[in-house]
Amino acid sequence: MKTSIKVWDLPTRLFHWLLVLSFAAAYLTAESERLRVIHMTFGYTVAGLLVFRVLWGLMGTRWAKFSSFWPSPKKAINYGLSLVDKAQAPHYTGHNPLGALAVYGLLTLGLATTALGYSYVQLDQEWIAEVHEALANLMLALVFAHVFGVVISSKKHKENLARSMVTGDKQGEPEEAIKNTRPIVALLLLVVVGGFWFTAWQQPDLLGLKAGEDTEQHQEKDHD
Repeated sequence: MKTSIKVWDLPTRLFHWLLVLSFAAAYLTAESERLRVIHMTFGYTVAGLLVFRVLWGLMGTRWAKFSSFWPSPKKAINYGLSLVDKAQAPHYTGHNPLGALAVYGLLTLGLATTALGYSYVQLDQEWIAEVHEALANLMLALVFAHVFGVVISSKKHKENLARSMVTGDKQGEPEEAIKNTRPIVALLLLVVVGGFWFTAWQQPDLLGLKAGEDTEQHQEKDHD
């Protein structure tokens, strides 16, 4: 019999919300040269978080591992169709097939976007900036699609999937529950991210910027 069990560990939940914050901050500051330090700080944070998620997908807890949600377009299509059908859609303890595709898509787009952002800082080629922006917009579209899917799945299963990424709890069989939420790993992740933010704010040159570059060198662009 299914009951409320612990499914998402602390590192996975912390990663999720830090990624939401970092991507939103990087996207919203992308057009302002005066906020370039903030844009780059959160952009590099996105990259670091995604690298962590790849590693955690290999060595994390049961439902965080990639082996528990291999991407399958066929299963995703069938699951998507079941959401609009009157019959009950199949329930998944971890990521459902649509959620799995969203995770892999966000990982791929996020790593590509941040890699191009870094390349632009190093090479200063306009075409790189344009592709970087295009991928960021594509990533935003996928985020909206993912949120829409979460809302529909939550209503279909009568289970708040967004809240589960806060509490870590979902419906499942008792034997499917994870035994350890890995709080030490989550704490280390938080310390590393917080330390990076503090260092980047104090020493923007570490981001590839010279002191004052974000407010002076490209000031003319803000007047265009």
